[in-house]
Amino acid sequence: METGHITPFIQSVQNVFATMLQLDVQVGEPALKRDGGGSDVSAIIGMSGDVVGSVVLSFPTETAERVASLFTGEQMTCEDADFADAVGELCNMVCGGAKAELDGKRISISCPSVVVGSNHQVARQKDIPCVTIPCETDCGVFMIEVGIQSVAVDSTSAAAA
Repeated sequence: METGHITPFIQSVQNVFATMLQLDVQVGEPALKRDGGGSDVSAIIGMSGDVVGSVVLSFPTETAERVASLFTGEQMTCEDADFADAVGELCNMVCGGAKAELDGKRISISCPSVVVGSNHQVARQKDIPCVTIPCETDCGVFMIEVGIQSVAVDSTSAAAA
């Protein structure tokens, strides 16, 4: 994993949370993800193009409910019909902001998928290292998991395009 892939996600999550939720995000030390440890709410976005892999925002239930409530302006719980959409949209905004900072790269991001369930684990590609970025806000803690890598561009196919 290139270190230049991490900074855009840190900057984007801080920008999105400050702008949309009026929340400061304190970012901890990024580290390689180890197996184990689950989450309660995860929003997942895939990336393809010059960069491939996935990005996950993982929350404890209480943090996710507080964040979704701030985002929508109404009290939300995991059972609400629009809860997953709110969490997914926050992930979409974070990934979109980071994508814009990965200059010169053609990248497509998928629609977010949201998993809600106590202590679940999100499987990831084993051949792509994943970096976890711990975050803390007044609403609680959460984690950004960035498992992406640049794809080598074939100069013959790039010239033909």
